Amino acid sequence: MAKLCRDRTGHINQILKKVNFMNEKALRTLEYYKIIEQLESFATCSMGKALCRELTPLDEIGKIEVMQQETADALARIYQKGSLSFGGVKDVRGSLKRLEVGSTLGAGELLAICSLLENTNRAKAYSRKENEDERTDSLDGMFEVLQPLTPLSAEIRRCILSEEEIADDASPGLRQVRRSMKNTNDKIHSQLNSIVNGGSRSYLQDAVITMRNGRYCIPVKAEHKGQVPGMIHDQSSTGSTIFVEPMAVVKLNNDLRELEIKEQQEIEIVLSNLSELAAGNLELIDDNLKIMVELDFIFARALLAKSQNASEPVFNREGIIDIKKARHPLIEKHQVVPIDVRLGESFDLLVVTGPNTGGKTVSLKTVGLLTLMGQSGLHIPAFDNSRLSVFKEVYADIGDEQSIEQSLSTFSSHMTNVVHFIEKADKDSLVLFDELGAGTDPTEGAALAIAILSSLHDRGVRVMATTHYSELKVYALSTPGVENASCEFDVETLRPTYRLLIGVPGKSNAFAISGKLGLPEYIIDRAREQISQEDESFEDVLTSLEQSRITIETEREEIASYKKEIKALKAQLEEKQDKLEQRKERILAEANEEAHRVLREAKEYADQTMKVFNKAGKETLSAKELEQRRSELRKKMDSAGKKVALKTPPKKASTLRPQDLSLGDSVKVLSMNVKGTVSSKPDAKGMLFVQMGILRSRVHISDLQLLDEPVITGPALSRTGAGKIKMNKSASVSTEINLLGKTVDEAVAELDKYLDDAYLAHLNSVRVVHGKGTGALRKGIHNYLKRLKYVKDYHLAEFGEGDAGVTIVEFKK
Repeated sequence: MAKLCRDRTGHINQILKKVNFMNEKALRTLEYYKIIEQLESFATCSMGKALCRELTPLDEIGKIEVMQQETADALARIYQKGSLSFGGVKDVRGSLKRLEVGSTLGAGELLAICSLLENTNRAKAYSRKENEDERTDSLDGMFEVLQPLTPLSAEIRRCILSEEEIADDASPGLRQVRRSMKNTNDKIHSQLNSIVNGGSRSYLQDAVITMRNGRYCIPVKAEHKGQVPGMIHDQSSTGSTIFVEPMAVVKLNNDLRELEIKEQQEIEIVLSNLSELAAGNLELIDDNLKIMVELDFIFARALLAKSQNASEPVFNREGIIDIKKARHPLIEKHQVVPIDVRLGESFDLLVVTGPNTGGKTVSLKTVGLLTLMGQSGLHIPAFDNSRLSVFKEVYADIGDEQSIEQSLSTFSSHMTNVVHFIEKADKDSLVLFDELGAGTDPTEGAALAIAILSSLHDRGVRVMATTHYSELKVYALSTPGVENASCEFDVETLRPTYRLLIGVPGKSNAFAISGKLGLPEYIIDRAREQISQEDESFEDVLTSLEQSRITIETEREEIASYKKEIKALKAQLEEKQDKLEQRKERILAEANEEAHRVLREAKEYADQTMKVFNKAGKETLSAKELEQRRSELRKKMDSAGKKVALKTPPKKASTLRPQDLSLGDSVKVLSMNVKGTVSSKPDAKGMLFVQMGILRSRVHISDLQLLDEPVITGPALSRTGAGKIKMNKSASVSTEINLLGKTVDEAVAELDKYLDDAYLAHLNSVRVVHGKGTGALRKGIHNYLKRLKYVKDYHLAEFGEGDAGVTIVEFKK
């Protein structure tokens, strides 16, 4: 067990001791350390915070996936059981070293160990599964090897009340010494009170008892010091008061001092005994400490993911990035606009264009920062199943880094970074450029930028670059494996939307923006004359592409809306069809049940008749009595016949006119012999819709007969769709059905009819009583409930309400 614990706790140390592969500049540029500060704030113990500060990205996919799984499992536990605090985990490594060499710990050190063990006990309780069906996860192993050592922590808590106080009952010797000290104290106070309140009262400065140098004294006026025999221990700053220990209490004070020494010796014995107990569990305490610190680190990662509404990314080694609805974690949630970014599949170089303040740099930083977070075992603020690649290095040239001390201009500082990137970057690197080639002549800068990107592209390096140069847009359009992207800008409102559009090159929009801001048209026209025909044509093409994109997106949204509506209608139709099938099955079941019952009654009547005639053969019955018996039998059989007779009254021609009908009128459909409710006005041909229960049918007015029943309108009709039938049922359907003693087949048949009636009656939930027994009936009922689409949920009743013998069934609204 101890070996398993040490192997498991060594995992995190191996991760953090690994040489940092990421260059420090990229971590600072992409603001990785701000994420680490957020992570540290969620850790609750000092050692856990230290692990957070030391966290750096990894480049081994196996270790990254292990950390990601731990974060996901901790997050699942937090959502299920709430967070777990590790604030009681103190850094007791120094104390454990002292125990290892046989030293005795102080009260504060022992209390720190006690706090660690008590926190371990809470973590152990937190990890216990409430039922056997709970899934296992990657944290189970750590929780299982925790050893709370409850007897040790209880003994420390019993003996030590605080860092300054040891309990009287810590040992028999200490209890005896403190009892003697109390008695001696009482004697000293008794003696001194007799002096203070006796004849010497006039010699005293105050009628009080005080202490000097650990001994009880009384304040005597300096001029009367000879009147109170005893030892002088001190005097006041003015010299007017002498603090005298009267001779009557000198021996008692000596005895008290001896008892204090004995008390300290007894305390040392108590602390020594507790230290020996702790030393006997040294390895277990050390293992507990390591595991608890690691758990604090893991749960801090989970809490960070919860605060960012983050998800676990899927990693690959192919250099593929596919982030869905990514949000920059350092921008407020209500302000950030999610973006979709792809890189590494059909193209490995992405050129992002667009106006200033349009979101290009934020998009660049989002990709870089989420890559660093993912490779650090942190979840990323993006949709589920977003994909990240494992890079050995991330290079970022973002922002203005001109240096007066180093005599570097903006262009020079950027070129210094570029030179370093070109030397070091390979196919396992991610390179991020912000405004590549800026800070110098535009023509030369654009040519240089294309050359740099081509060089990296030829080596298979994953690159994302932002630019204003139109030449780079053309390069992306004409080069395989290179793709354009743009940050959308709304010219009408003069505001960026911050959406990243892959596959669409961005426009500068300089002329349009200037015109909107009031720049005279003749100046804009003169500016247009200054640009080449090719550039103007290219901008026109971009404008056309942008308009086409907007049109396509609008149509796509409309199509998605139609698809959603069709899907909803299809679901409604399927639900209605299911209800019709269920009702058909229920009607057939009721008919079969009624037929069986009538047959049983007929058999009983026949048996009774045979008994009567047999009795008539044995006994002498009068003709009048026989006729009376035969008359009674005939009545019963006529009654049974009426119950099973098919009531199909002859169809009568209707004389209704369209003006005789109103919405909500109760009518009878003569061809089907079914009552219903008028739900639409007759058209020119006399056709109208009638709602018959859950069935809405189109019939001719000549097939209807107006009934003299209350008109059902308003919310009741629109809610139920079954009109009066459901309203009447709600008054007669019980909220509980008893199936005790029935077989599974009998119970399911009876339950089917009951649930149908209860659902039509709009009951929210019902109780199904099946008893505990062997559990076969309960299992059969639960298997049946799984198949009912109108059942929202079912579960066993609470303790005291039937528990395992009753199932609560909840219906869908």
